[in-house]
Amino acid sequence: MININELKFDQQGLIPAIVVDADSNKVLTLAYMNEESLKITMEKGLTCFYSRSRQELWLKGETSGNYQHVVSITADCDGDALTVRVRKDGPACHKGTDSCFTNELFVGEEPDGFDINSLYKLLVGRKETLPEGSYTTYLFQKGLDKILKKVGEENTEVIIAAKSNDKPETIYEIADLVYHVMVLMVEMGISVEDIKKELASRHVIDHKVKQEKMV
Repeated sequence: MININELKFDQQGLIPAIVVDADSNKVLTLAYMNEESLKITMEKGLTCFYSRSRQELWLKGETSGNYQHVVSITADCDGDALTVRVRKDGPACHKGTDSCFTNELFVGEEPDGFDINSLYKLLVGRKETLPEGSYTTYLFQKGLDKILKKVGEENTEVIIAAKSNDKPETIYEIADLVYHVMVLMVEMGISVEDIKKELASRHVIDHKVKQEKMV
């Protein structure tokens, strides 16, 4: 464990802080702190930065309500940069996006492995750009009622496939249902992290109930 005195602030008295989502490990933003804002961050447990353009401190979320609750702060090997792991109350970017890093500059030949977060990111991109000819674009353009209708239809298909004890068909239909539910999530501004937090809270409750029964 190091202390603030061991950090290396630059000539302007600043140190870069890379803010990372504690649950998804997604990079949210790059900001700067001075010694005072870092102390405030540690005291309040909320990110506080120094604005180089306004030349003043700013507590993230003070005006928007999108606070970032600090989980940990770690310095790099040279002590001249920080990573700040947070759990956020809303979008990290002032433009309303989940992360400030949304503009791809280069994509290598080896694609990222598929996961739920990458699918969610893809769907968010579809909603923002609405590419012509995309089924996802069609759903977003039709709106909530159409999306809800598709969720209901796919839910029924899952039940029919499972009732027939057809495992491959059930997998296929569950995949369709998951896709349409995630379109619904994007439409309503519900993130994957929101669902994970809800499930985690239920796990804690279930654990307590089991303990009580054992007693």
